[in-house]
Amino acid sequence: MKRTRRVLQVAAVGASALGLLAGCGSGSTATGNANLTPTATAETVSTVETAAPAPEPDACDALLASLNTREKLAQMITVGVTGTDDATAIMSSEKIGGIFISGGTANELLQGGVERVNAASAIAPLVSIDEEGGRVARIPNLIGRTPSAREVAATMTVEQARQEALERAAKLRAMGVTVDFAPDVDVSAQPDDAVIGDRSYSDDPAVVTEYATAFADGMRESGVFPVIKHFPGHGSSSGDSHMGAATVPPLEQLQDKDLVPFRAMVGTGVGVMVGHLDVPGLTEPGVPASVSPAAMQLLRDGVGYGAAPFTGVIFTDDLSGMAAITDRFTLPQAVVAALSAGADVALWGSTDRVSEVLDALETAVASGQLPIEQVDASVARILNLKSVANC
Repeated sequence: MKRTRRVLQVAAVGASALGLLAGCGSGSTATGNANLTPTATAETVSTVETAAPAPEPDACDALLASLNTREKLAQMITVGVTGTDDATAIMSSEKIGGIFISGGTANELLQGGVERVNAASAIAPLVSIDEEGGRVARIPNLIGRTPSAREVAATMTVEQARQEALERAAKLRAMGVTVDFAPDVDVSAQPDDAVIGDRSYSDDPAVVTEYATAFADGMRESGVFPVIKHFPGHGSSSGDSHMGAATVPPLEQLQDKDLVPFRAMVGTGVGVMVGHLDVPGLTEPGVPASVSPAAMQLLRDGVGYGAAPFTGVIFTDDLSGMAAITDRFTLPQAVVAALSAGADVALWGSTDRVSEVLDALETAVASGQLPIEQVDASVARILNLKSVANC
């Protein structure tokens, strides 16, 4: 299908969790096509005696209809980039939905490069980073250092934690970052240097919930979208998913501990990252949560752990650099499995296999493995996150 005039997004993020725009600037939403502007409802023109014109298509539906299948699938991809040139090239060639900034690429991209990336994009991308604080701090040279989550909970009040997150998010937002894969809401008593360890606020789920909510609130207030992780809970894992398979306690044992922060926070305007976790009683053998339909359904419906349905964006953990996935799947297999299972955004570390992955995803759509209706629903959630076309 022929594309309509490309959509240029005004880059701003509102305080609302669904008011996120990728890019830099003020807080309005714009498109490059007047046909994407919502029309008046029947009630607003009821006093006009002549017959009202037929309503134009819904703005979100019109935008979705203007995208071909490959362009829709590309919106469901976020990848790491080596710098501004790499990011602009992949945005121009494949129109992907998001980029991930690591410590090695941050200086160039966050000091003017994001503006170039947005200018090269038909729909401005999510610009994401993994900035928890403590040992997961990608750009301390640009925004300073902050204590680990465990130290924050031990030394700061909840309000102080919120204020610090607000200030750090303001710095991130000023440089063009729109998504932070934080806070970590895992409940853990592991030693500080373990896979979760001091990345967890506490081994008390109530403390984790309180401080993680404060962090997320501060992020949103400064215009950065928070993504809580690692569903359904990595804090008591038997292994490190970076190094190999990681098994957590059975689902029934997660209910009163690991799942508590997710239960409390999924309705507060956050995204959720699903971990590469084997969960007895939930996932099938060899199928970690990040590629498990059962895990995605648990999160989306909420029924199996007493939560509200989750209507936001589901992200995978890194699909290319963690052995819990790479020991079991090729990258195209992992991405197809994750998105078919119900994730909205597949995350991995580089641009060099984007076209190969999109080819595999197109095949999955053609075969019915990944229904186009499911793709449309995911893309609408992603565009909603970006505040594009009132999706």
